[in-house]
Amino acid sequence: MMTESRYATRQLPLEMTSFVGRRQETADLKHALAESRLVTLVGPGGVGKTRLARHVAAEVRRSFPDGVCLVDLTNVREPSQVAPEVALALDLWERARRDPEAVLGEFLEDKHMLLLLDNCEHVLEASGKLAESMLAASPELRILATSREPLRSPSEQAWQVPPLSLPAADDHVSRRHEAVVLFEERVALGTPGFRVTPENEDVVGRLCQRLDGMPLAIELAAVRMRTLSAEQILERLEDRFRLLTQGGRSSPERQQTLRAAVDWSYDLCTPVERTVWARAAVFTGVFDLEAAKRVCSGQGLSPSQVGSAVLALVDKSLLIRAESGKRAYRMLETIREYGTERLAESGAEPDIRRQHRDYYLWVAEWAEVTSVGPHQDKLAKNLLTQRENLLSAMAYCFDTPGEAAAGLRMATALWYCWAVCGYLRDGRYWLDRGLALNRERSHERAWALWLSGWIAHLEGDHERGVALVDESGEIAEALHDEEVLAFAIQSRGVRQMNAGEFEAGARTLDEALAKHRARGRWTGPGLLTFALRVQAADLAGDIDGALTLLEECRSICAQLGERWALSWAEWNVGLMWWVAGEPAKAAVHLRRSLRDKANLRDKFGITCCVELLAWVAGAEGEVHRAGVLFGAAGRLWSSIGGKLVGSAPMVKWSHTESERAEAALGRGAFEVAIKEGRALELDALVDYALGTKRTAPKKQTKTSLTKREREVADLVAEGLSNKDIAARLVISQRTAESHLDHILAKLGFTSRKQIAAWVAGQPR
Repeated sequence: MMTESRYATRQLPLEMTSFVGRRQETADLKHALAESRLVTLVGPGGVGKTRLARHVAAEVRRSFPDGVCLVDLTNVREPSQVAPEVALALDLWERARRDPEAVLGEFLEDKHMLLLLDNCEHVLEASGKLAESMLAASPELRILATSREPLRSPSEQAWQVPPLSLPAADDHVSRRHEAVVLFEERVALGTPGFRVTPENEDVVGRLCQRLDGMPLAIELAAVRMRTLSAEQILERLEDRFRLLTQGGRSSPERQQTLRAAVDWSYDLCTPVERTVWARAAVFTGVFDLEAAKRVCSGQGLSPSQVGSAVLALVDKSLLIRAESGKRAYRMLETIREYGTERLAESGAEPDIRRQHRDYYLWVAEWAEVTSVGPHQDKLAKNLLTQRENLLSAMAYCFDTPGEAAAGLRMATALWYCWAVCGYLRDGRYWLDRGLALNRERSHERAWALWLSGWIAHLEGDHERGVALVDESGEIAEALHDEEVLAFAIQSRGVRQMNAGEFEAGARTLDEALAKHRARGRWTGPGLLTFALRVQAADLAGDIDGALTLLEECRSICAQLGERWALSWAEWNVGLMWWVAGEPAKAAVHLRRSLRDKANLRDKFGITCCVELLAWVAGAEGEVHRAGVLFGAAGRLWSSIGGKLVGSAPMVKWSHTESERAEAALGRGAFEVAIKEGRALELDALVDYALGTKRTAPKKQTKTSLTKREREVADLVAEGLSNKDIAARLVISQRTAESHLDHILAKLGFTSRKQIAAWVAGQPR
């Protein structure tokens, strides 16, 4: 055998640019290499597999006395050439002419070294077999491979490379986000002095989010900063494959443009996998295997073929397993956009989008069917997981001629998502959009009018709510629609209670209850009539009547396995005991209500419970606790777009109890308690409100506004309404409202006046 020095391994190439982030991934991969002899970094093109592998190899090279050898398989076209390429990298070419695998086995037998097999995806089977052969020949050999899918070797540990860390949608952009740091450093190479500052951090953060935190896409965007601003790049990202070109000339050809990187993945797919990739691009957000089979099958593809292709696309890192479940997936935006192009080229797009709509219409209708019963906790979770696809399906209906009726049906079927899961603004937007396109007097229109009016009432827009409900009642009477008519009567009773007409309100609610009982089919909003009738009894001082109604509600809900409506009845009994001057008894029912609402993730209901528990705390002399709960309730009201609803006395009581707690605690200490409550995460708040934790956990509140949020704050200080702010900044009113919610949450405020005072005190 020849001397060791003759076979000195190749040096890893010097990196021309800095390596950004990946500290945890580097540590985890070192640990993986210590445990497994073959570790394969898998992930989509452009996620940074090669760069990370080389960085880790350089970090661990001292642990391998015989060195580290890089084998780049990019240009290997035939499986038979994999072994010779490895031999060439080890300077064994002359001997490898006889039998490269045998020569490699002989050479590596006594070697303690690391082989880096880079870009194996197009010669996957050959790479896996050779890796096993070399590992069998050399007990001290370690192999670090990169591929878009696992090698499927028995001794392999597949390691998914994630995108770079990103700021969340409402998070402050900072240097702890790897994607932002990479963008800053790469832009500075072509534009010396460039920095992420408070003035540009908002657009940089959104740009990195739109690029999925993918290093290749970010580096290509950074090159474009020589001629375009970050805002201009963001505007042009709809055509990202044409925009993001001109990478470094030293990079492999497939990585010099974003399209080439994705084309490379597309070429490695089978025809069926390519078709499923294109069809799956209609999904937005998370989807499961059942959805993929229902939406992507047909036109020559069976559901089983779709299922197999989905699993193959996961292996190829073109679909990513979602955290919400083992059989749930999502697609990076870059991969989805590419698939959308291919779907349009195929001519199948209209049929696939209709199948997507049909499936999510079924999901919405099933949600309506199961909205009363024992599975409400699962329903809330499922709706939140599928929310993006549900909204996308509704948008398709309202944007496609002849499909508006299906869109309105979806919007009404999703009442649980709007009213229980806390998406009041979304619900009202989609219902009103559907109503504008469906003018025919029908059951669907009457029901949608009532739902939209109900949500308007929950948001505190009582005048609009009354108009919508009145129109709903008129249609129901004309059509003899007893179901919707019962709800219209129910709303009339609520209106009477809000006006202080408690006895009249009670009689009207009794009429609504009679209609619901006669129908014999209970829905969630129908069962809610019990809670409203209990409230009428509360306010009239009829304790016995309220408790009798509660027992009837409990009996019906027990038969159905229903918890949401019962939680509202419990809430109203809690209110009753508070009114009666029995705060301890009130707390029992309010906490019982809160437990159910927390399990159901009923954000609106949780907020109402926290509000009343603040009153209870004040009444029991726990004024700091009251302040914390008032602060938490204020933040929640802002986040869900709702307001404390009920009769005039209830609104007055809320102000009175807040002022009483502030007077007892002192203004400064009360403001501290308010901020403490506004900083609580939802789960921690529930624990605190239930009394399982007597002190609120400390959390550093964010007070730094983005550039856009500061602009909105300035306009609030000028006295502009949300509508006027939207017009001034050329954004939608919903976007302006969202910015306002973020400002209130970040600054720990509850009113526009506080924002105006804060702006006045800021340096110019």
